Amino acid sequence: MECSESDCTEPAKVRLHVPWTENRVVCAAHARVLARRDGVVADPIGDADEWP
Repeated sequence: MECSESDCTEPAKVRLHVPWTENRVVCAAHARVLARRDGVVADPIGDADEWP
């Protein structure tokens, strides 16, 4: 599974639960930035190799 952010081909490692829009799966780099928003919860994806 790839990161859902446009122009990113990294593997998805995190599921973001976003209260104001649909949940999405993103790579670790995008998760670090996006999870800082109030109300966003980041959950590691169970089948990800490792959590960086």
